[in-house]
Amino acid sequence: MNILAICGAANKHRNTATLLKSAFDGALSVPSATGELVNLYDLNFRGCVGCHSCKLLDESKFAKCATKDDLAPILKKAIEADVLLIGSPIYFSDVTGETRSFLERYLFPGITYNKERKPVYPKRTKVGWVFTMNAPDGTYKDLFARLIGMTGQIIGESEYVTACQTQQLQDYSKYAATMFDVEMIERRHLEQFPKDCEAAFQMGKRLAQKAS
Repeated sequence: MNILAICGAANKHRNTATLLKSAFDGALSVPSATGELVNLYDLNFRGCVGCHSCKLLDESKFAKCATKDDLAPILKKAIEADVLLIGSPIYFSDVTGETRSFLERYLFPGITYNKERKPVYPKRTKVGWVFTMNAPDGTYKDLFARLIGMTGQIIGESEYVTACQTQQLQDYSKYAATMFDVEMIERRHLEQFPKDCEAAFQMGKRLAQKAS
């Protein structure tokens, strides 16, 4: 069973990466599971260029992204994965640009312009999202519903875990950041964030168990 984790955060050691790694570890705890964790910020790629090559009625091109860059082999792995885990912080009420570019390249070839709009990838993949943000719980529930709705329709069964009001800075006094309740954030980082990581672990494990 193949697990692929996609990290859409620039920092490999902070909240999103930690939460995603928890989900990845949960999936790998299931017997027979193997996997890979990919950091999008390590890759040189761009989003969909709108060439529509993936819609051509040509077996060598249909449902395949034509752009050849660092993301191309990752897309192949994502399509073949049994479980796909995606992590992103929320920037300006959306996922990061790198995450969005990955989604464009991954999701668009998986659908057609036919009336039925049926997904065309050869298998269904379990999808688990993890999101981190400095906003309170429930702020972006419509965004999360839209994202898991897209992957649920095109890729396979999808769910998500969030970590809210996360600790972004080690020393807030050094930054223009007086809007934050630092004491509350630090307390949540010690008390709530480990619970969020456990929820992510259990999600990864649950999805891998369903896929096995």
